Amino acid sequence: MRGRSARAVKQRLESLALAGVTILPKPTGTTGAATVDRPEPTASTPAAGSGGSHVQVGAGGDGGRALDLIRAEVAECRRCEALACARRNTVFGSGSPAARLCFLGEAPGADEDASGLPFVGRAGQLLTKIIEACTLSRDEVYILNVLKCRPPDNRQPLPEEVANCREYFERQLLAIGPEFICCLGTTAAQALLETAEPIGRLRGRWFTHGRAQVICTYHPSYLLRNPGAKRHVWDDMQLLMARMGVGP
Repeated sequence: MRGRSARAVKQRLESLALAGVTILPKPTGTTGAATVDRPEPTASTPAAGSGGSHVQVGAGGDGGRALDLIRAEVAECRRCEALACARRNTVFGSGSPAARLCFLGEAPGADEDASGLPFVGRAGQLLTKIIEACTLSRDEVYILNVLKCRPPDNRQPLPEEVANCREYFERQLLAIGPEFICCLGTTAAQALLETAEPIGRLRGRWFTHGRAQVICTYHPSYLLRNPGAKRHVWDDMQLLMARMGVGP
């Protein structure tokens, strides 16, 4: 028993280190979660011309069955003809259909296009370490992207592509009904919240989307290019963990 505990602690510390965490907060209270100053959630601000409507998240029912039906639609989708012609696979999403927390990214890359699974490349490996540093696992959360097809040369999604895929990621979130959504990067945050604000201004604030509380942070691919930003992501994850009631 003692040996297994030591291995678990070692694996936990390795995950934290790879996620860029070098200092752990001191536990407070009985839950062990860090004490943070948490602003109240605010409604997401619709972009001009959006009509201000939002799909209500968390309608209940059989989330897994609903996701399967949407997945089948996505597999046949050709709304973005250029992307549909170039793709190897659509990349729908993975994780628990009853997840409390969803991570929303931008679009598939080459590794994801080849496998049909989200976040399996270098950025995905880093995301896994971040999730584990939050004392969670990929099986407990749900991971999806705004776009379901890879853009050429991993370029940023075009506004019309986001518009074409909006129905799909909105319906995914509706089927899952998460309590929390973490937007990874500018594209995901702006698409979900329908705002033009940059990620640097969206970080550290709480928003709502339907019944879900939304927090925004940097995309793991940005962290690969800018390792110094990992400490900012860890700050965001501490806010998220504190509100979820999980963490070291």
